[in-house]
Amino acid sequence: MKLIRDVGVAIATSATLLLVSQYSVAGAKEDPLLTMIKVDQLEQRYGDEDPFVIEAQAWVGYDLNKLWLKTRVERVDGENQGAEWQLLYGKAISAFWDLQVGVKQDVKPRPTREWAVIGVQGLAPYYIDVDAAFFVGESGRTAVRVNAEYELMLTQRWVLIPELEMNFFGKNDTATGTGSGLSDSELGLRLAYEVRREFAPYIGINWEKKYGRSADFAAAENEPTSDTQFVIGASVWF
Repeated sequence: MKLIRDVGVAIATSATLLLVSQYSVAGAKEDPLLTMIKVDQLEQRYGDEDPFVIEAQAWVGYDLNKLWLKTRVERVDGENQGAEWQLLYGKAISAFWDLQVGVKQDVKPRPTREWAVIGVQGLAPYYIDVDAAFFVGESGRTAVRVNAEYELMLTQRWVLIPELEMNFFGKNDTATGTGSGLSDSELGLRLAYEVRREFAPYIGINWEKKYGRSADFAAAENEPTSDTQFVIGASVWF
């Protein structure tokens, strides 16, 4: 745990120094320092547990080097049921892809888990947004997350957005209820109306499912192993 925290501090410090040095060398006009805050999902889901979900990311940096912060929170009955954050340094490795390294902390469910992260984020062929990461934790724990999203423009304002996420784990973790192999998946379909490019309310449907030992752990706690949810929310960026 201490090692992963030290890695996170080292990455944040190194990235900050790199950003500052790049600003000094390149100058503001040639490669300006930019920021982005994007809330991909701010939504209420209606299903077995009716969770309120926030998924957001922010970055500061230049074309080639960025410091990223990603977070996701799921609240049920006013309490955090799932919560995590990632601090990453991103380096552009091509016109459409960033290599990202850093740390991730799962705040909920308890007990807290901390991971080192290496991943890629960018635009795949056919304009599919992909965010894939490999995680290494304590006691030999490993995990992989793959998220893919596509925006289909129906008109100048109406957008249909299918999204798929899958989570894999290298070993069982009974304390957090995650099983080895394919642990869970989430498939969503949202219809958004872009009032402005920066603000788009949407409705949709979301399907979650647990597999293998993860499903066994959930069943033992009398929790659902799959859930179909109606979704209403908005995405915003600035």
